[in-house]
Amino acid sequence: MSKRILGLGLLLLAAACGTPSQAGADGPIAVEATDDACKVARTSANTGTVTFEVTNKGTKVTEFYLFAAGDRILGEVENIGPGLTRRLIVEVTEAGELETACKPGMKGDGIRGKFTVTGEGKKSTDGDAKLAEATKSYQRWVNSQADSLLAKTTEFVDAVKAGKVEDAKALFPVARTYWERIEPVAESFGDLDPKIDGREDVIQEGLEFTGFHRLEKDLWVTGPQADTPAIADRLLTDVKDIVTQAKAVELTPLQLANGAKELLDEVATGKITGEEDRYSHTDLWDFRANVDGSQAAVAALRPVIEEKDKALVATVDEKFKALDALLETHRKGDGFKSYTELSEAEVKALAAAVDALGEPISKVAEAVAK
Repeated sequence: MSKRILGLGLLLLAAACGTPSQAGADGPIAVEATDDACKVARTSANTGTVTFEVTNKGTKVTEFYLFAAGDRILGEVENIGPGLTRRLIVEVTEAGELETACKPGMKGDGIRGKFTVTGEGKKSTDGDAKLAEATKSYQRWVNSQADSLLAKTTEFVDAVKAGKVEDAKALFPVARTYWERIEPVAESFGDLDPKIDGREDVIQEGLEFTGFHRLEKDLWVTGPQADTPAIADRLLTDVKDIVTQAKAVELTPLQLANGAKELLDEVATGKITGEEDRYSHTDLWDFRANVDGSQAAVAALRPVIEEKDKALVATVDEKFKALDALLETHRKGDGFKSYTELSEAEVKALAAAVDALGEPISKVAEAVAK
């Protein structure tokens, strides 16, 4: 299961490295995260742009979340190591009661607190035609990917239920490609993410092991089980729900920028380690799809970024090109090699290329927010 990533509707955030600052009435809001506490310096804000600076003063890697009612994830920053600070730039367009949460060890419900947003806000797209077109362009892309996700998941589920194991194995990474491309949008809808994309680890959090990865285990390890058809049906039901919600949500420019970075974080924390598709070893398909999704978000924002920081666009293009070329060396037929076929040196090279791209991508949100 990938970590829940993106905010929808009320706010968007973008992650970047930074230095902790004091939280004034309108300045950045300092968050001090430890292994047993989550101290948010200010628990209210007006609508508009809000910046959080989250510093991990504990011994465990942590995450910071913003939730709306029903645990709908509005935004998060993940993989904050001990001693590190990550910055969240948030566009809040509606008043409401939110919740903050630190997750030491990146598990469980987190250490939560209330966060109140008041006032009447305007959307950044209201007076900026380029920003408005960027969000519309990306939404059209999300809609097309969502349609393909539903179509290919239906084919996958049909093959599973028909007992066509080899056909289902071939369809598994194809269906997941469309999930991984729009993962930031799809992951934000409460508990649908662990139901669809939860790895076996979710059992430790008191959740049921279902979705793509449960079926992956059935196909590659244990063989189909008595409840495999029912698990397949549930996956299709949940994917239909995600598709409906993803196509209805209203996106903002910062959401696109944040999603581009979070998709690369997804690669760095799940795909590089080989733990995402631990039974099928089809991780490179997911890797490619996450990079595709990041590229699509940046492409939609390109006219905006070029206007504000041409040098950043050139750097991002260069790093994407290098990562693309490296990924293509691992092609096999219409897909990719098994992740187990990669040498340690090849894995390190991929990790280095992702890190090199992640640094300039982390600056996209700040450029958009200028």
